[in-house]
Amino acid sequence: MAVVKELIREESDGSISFGNYTLAQKAKLEDFEHAGDLYKVKTFSTMTKLEKNGLFLYESVPGTSVSHFQETANGVSFEVEGSDDAQLIIGLCDDTQYEVFVAGKSAGKMNTGLGGKLNVSVELAGMGEVNVKVVEA
Repeated sequence: MAVVKELIREESDGSISFGNYTLAQKAKLEDFEHAGDLYKVKTFSTMTKLEKNGLFLYESVPGTSVSHFQETANGVSFEVEGSDDAQLIIGLCDDTQYEVFVAGKSAGKMNTGLGGKLNVSVELAGMGEVNVKVVEA
């Protein structure tokens, strides 16, 4: 996977890819339409953030590139790449338990609070793409 030079794009499988962790200056793209929803992405070396219809969906510190991001009825899945290990924050359902899989292995079950945010640490330095899957437990 390479960085997403256009900041966000639609993939042939119906997913989206976004983020460019190699940028020194912050870049953003608003009103990207996909499947009837509007997305906004902000990205650069220290942060990548995605909103859907004005609501929080994804953030990473430092910045990352995400490919094949798909939402399902019970979670999300995507591949993430970055130059350093990253803290991911994913917007999901409020007060719900999820099981998190990183690189095909369970990282355990985690709960979201009233804001529906789930925090996941992912080792990315020197790893290339890492698959992340979050499913309702």
